[in-house]
Amino acid sequence: MLGVLKAIKTTISTALRKPVTVEYPSTKKELPHRSRGLPVLLWDFDVEEPFCTGCQVCARYCPVDCMTMTMKDNPLYAEGKSKRKKIVDKFYIDYARCMRCDICVEVCNFDAIVMNNTWEGVELSRYDRHDLVLDVDQLMDQSKSGELKDPFREPMGVAHSGWTPKVRSEEEKEAVAAKEESGEE
Repeated sequence: MLGVLKAIKTTISTALRKPVTVEYPSTKKELPHRSRGLPVLLWDFDVEEPFCTGCQVCARYCPVDCMTMTMKDNPLYAEGKSKRKKIVDKFYIDYARCMRCDICVEVCNFDAIVMNNTWEGVELSRYDRHDLVLDVDQLMDQSKSGELKDPFREPMGVAHSGWTPKVRSEEEKEAVAAKEESGEE
């Protein structure tokens, strides 16, 4: 009898609590800051050129080979307005193949590529797979327009996950050293 009452209590408390679901297309939950959308390129507003130099490091490290790019000589470098000798000429990412691994962000030497942590970086349904291949202009649109307010670019390793090793005090260190000297475990 007691088990039946507990089951009824659990059922009623579950039925009366606030729902966690949202009406998805019209209402969206806030994405966590470290959520991984799809990669996008960043625009350098100081020099009015892309950060990307087309060095192909991200393409070499991409496990699914979804990136292709070429570089060209930077005309602003010849004029003395930029420090970059080369800039990206053509850049294509096949979002249908991208597995959002974040490796391209971690290996980029120029901080030119970030994961889009907005809903636009998550919602990309298309009727044709060819529409998921984006070129350099499409990849920089969100950066140029300011839609990427706070893109996440830190590496996803242990040091940046918020986890930190426990720091022992001097007393704890002495106690551990004394324990090791005495041969205790």
